[in-house]
Amino acid sequence: MAESTAQAAGSPLAPEWLAVPSDLNELVPALWAHDVARGPGGGLTVAGLPVGEVKSRFGSPVFVLSEADFRARARAFKDSFDAAFADVCGGVDVYYAGKSFLCTAVAAWAHQEGLRVDTASGGELAVALRAGVPGELIGLHGNNKSDAEIERALANGVGRIIVDSLDELERVARIAAARGTDTPGSGPDGSEAPRAKVMLRLTPGVHAHTHEFIATAHEDQKFGLSMAAGTASEAFRGVGADGGADAASMAEEAVAAAAGHDSIELLGVHCHIGSQIFEPEGFELAAVKLLAFVASMRSAYGVELPELDLGGGYGIAYLPGDAPRPPAEIAEALAGVVRETCEKLGITAPRISIEPGRAIVGSTTFTLYEVGTIKDVVVDVPAGGTGGTAVRRYVSVDGGMSDNARPVLYDADYSVVLANRTSEAPAQLTRVVGKHCESGDIVVRDAYLPADVRAGDLLAVPGTGAYCWALSSNYNYLARPGVLAVRGGEARWIVRPETEDDLLSRDMGA
Repeated sequence: MAESTAQAAGSPLAPEWLAVPSDLNELVPALWAHDVARGPGGGLTVAGLPVGEVKSRFGSPVFVLSEADFRARARAFKDSFDAAFADVCGGVDVYYAGKSFLCTAVAAWAHQEGLRVDTASGGELAVALRAGVPGELIGLHGNNKSDAEIERALANGVGRIIVDSLDELERVARIAAARGTDTPGSGPDGSEAPRAKVMLRLTPGVHAHTHEFIATAHEDQKFGLSMAAGTASEAFRGVGADGGADAASMAEEAVAAAAGHDSIELLGVHCHIGSQIFEPEGFELAAVKLLAFVASMRSAYGVELPELDLGGGYGIAYLPGDAPRPPAEIAEALAGVVRETCEKLGITAPRISIEPGRAIVGSTTFTLYEVGTIKDVVVDVPAGGTGGTAVRRYVSVDGGMSDNARPVLYDADYSVVLANRTSEAPAQLTRVVGKHCESGDIVVRDAYLPADVRAGDLLAVPGTGAYCWALSSNYNYLARPGVLAVRGGEARWIVRPETEDDLLSRDMGA
């Protein structure tokens, strides 16, 4: 549709990055699952299913997930990284990062598409196991795992426990040793329980976010074992690979400690440098630093570290201007760096693994809301603008921060479209807000929607597959929405919506 005068001018309240769309009915492909489109009547469809039918049959708000899109994105990571690393280390182990969104159906899909599953708690581990994912194809993360979670991982033969601290390493070793004593005959040789398979999470001093990354000497965060010189304990300093009283690192001390435990099988090292990363440079720098560490551990202690996990954090498009790299581009760039670095160091490349989560599930899903109250508010134009006042439109929907906490937690931005019809009305700067009793309950901070949006219309917010349902709550006693999987025009609940009976089921009364 042609721009109107109002559209061309935009709003003085709009942020600089927000352009006025030339067509408010257009869907930017990068924001959506591949099978989301406008139907003949103008309403959105997903895999051929109209959103009007979704609303009438399943209600709102609702997370609408394309199963085919999830599977395609999972395969793209596996195929791209396998191809890029074929001559480096024979392929890549891709772990779906379940913390982004996990249920038994999603865990099963990931497994069926050749991925492993990464979990971050005993509860996530329980979901993966119930989905039929073999224990050896599951990883367990967490900076404060309980003894019970470690016990459960060992009992189910989890393929890797990612250890986050020296204290945790000692606890894993102790629990694994006790299992060997307490359960004789459980091991493959008929004498002792298998050793705990461990990876050490290191902090390489690289932090990345979106298209930027920085390298720092120390990481001020709760995760991982520092690679910085001088961070080892007093008992270990002076005996490290680099010599000198202050040269040894906490990471180095952990390798030596793990190698000294008969109950530990040290698989390798792991890092995670950030989230929502668009460019490969941060991953590349982290890979170089960890490969140098692998080489130094072999040289100093004769310890082989056969696996290297470079984590996740690959970004997706939340806004029309976002341009994340496709998996193949990241894989090829990273494989080149690993290949070249291993050649320079004179080492055999370790088996590489990665942990995409958001990049697989994020764009598979949109949240469907129904419009309720609409309010126009006159506000002062910020300093540096045109002066005077302008109108900000508030459009309230039937969900909010209980189904998407990311805007209030992280100041995250999202896009939104009118979903049940098309419109030729002029563009109106709009703030989409929820129904909670909080002024910060904002779903989409700034977007242009047609000026004729009215109560009863449906809005769709794309990119809500990751960390939305996972962070959902019952604030104000709202029932959490369900997750509806659509494939071939057919829809089914993979997580049912909560009911008022669910909300009251744990209330024990007076």
